[in-house]
Amino acid sequence: MQNTPDSHAILRVRGLSKQYANGHHALHSLDLDIWQGEIFALLGSNGAGKTTLISIICGLVNRSSGTVLVDGADNVTDYKRARQKIGLVPQELSADSFETVWNTVSFSRGLFGKAPHPELIEQILKDLSLWDKKDSPLITLSGGMKRRVLIAKALSHEPEILFLDEPTAGVDVALRQGMWALVKRLRKQGVTIILTTHYIEEAQEMADRIGFINKGSLQLVETKDNLMRRLGGKTLNLSLAEPLSTLPAPLDQMGLQTAADGMSLLYPLNNRDQEHDLSALLSAIGQAGLTITDIHTRERSLEDIYVEFVGAQS
Repeated sequence: MQNTPDSHAILRVRGLSKQYANGHHALHSLDLDIWQGEIFALLGSNGAGKTTLISIICGLVNRSSGTVLVDGADNVTDYKRARQKIGLVPQELSADSFETVWNTVSFSRGLFGKAPHPELIEQILKDLSLWDKKDSPLITLSGGMKRRVLIAKALSHEPEILFLDEPTAGVDVALRQGMWALVKRLRKQGVTIILTTHYIEEAQEMADRIGFINKGSLQLVETKDNLMRRLGGKTLNLSLAEPLSTLPAPLDQMGLQTAADGMSLLYPLNNRDQEHDLSALLSAIGQAGLTITDIHTRERSLEDIYVEFVGAQS
C-alpha cells in the first residue's frame, strides 16, 4: 500500500533508541512510519532488534530516547489511549493457565475497558477455528492452538493496529494458511498489520511494504513491488557437464557468472548493460569448450534479496 493523500501514518516512530544497562545498543535512532490499512513486514535475523522495537511501541519496554505516536497518541504520556489501539501477538507462548479459552479471550477484552461482546468473541473464535475449544482449559491445548488463542486475545478489544511477532512459528501448514486468510480479512476491515516472520515467502505474499532491520538500525524500507522490481528479476541458469573453476574472459565480458559450486553458468536477464541473445551465449560457451546439460530460468525471490542484503551488511 502506497502513501496516498487519503492515508496517514497511524504509527510514527522518531529517533527511537534503546540502550540496556550493560551498554548494549538494541536500537539506534530509528525512524519509521506505518500507514493506515497496510501490511508491513519487518525482516531481520535473531537479535536484529525486531522484538525490542515492537515491545517499545507496545509499552512493554522503556525507550532510551525518541518518540512513538500511535494515531497521534504518545505511547508514554498518553499510554492508555495509545495501547487501546494496539493488539499484540507475542512470539513467546505463555498460555498455560487452567482458565478456559472463552473466559481468557473475554477477560482480555475487559482489560481494555471494553464492554462484554459475546457475539464478537464468538466470531473471533470461529475465525480462528477455536469455537469447538471454547470450554477447554488453555493448559490442555497444543502449541498451535495456544498461538491461536494469543491472536484471539489480541483481537478481542478490536484494535486498529495488530502486531504479529512470528505468528506462524511452530504451527502446521493448514493453520498457517488459516492465519494469513484471517490477516487478509482484517486488512480489508481497515486493520493495520505489522508482522515479523522467518518465513520470508509469507512476507513476499502478504506485505505491502518491507523493512530490513539489522543491528538495531532500519537499513531499508520500501514497497514490496518497488523492491522486487529493483532487485528482483530472472536469471538464466546453464548447467555444465563438468565443474568450472575459472570463468573464461569472453564469457565474463558477456556478463556470465559462475555458480558457487562451479556447476552452472548464471546470466542475469534484468538490469544488464549489454544485450546478448541466447544463440550468441551458447556459441560463446561452446567456443570456450564447455558443455551445457540443461537450461532453465529462475526468478529471484524476496528471500534471495534478503539473504544477499544481510550478507552485505555483516
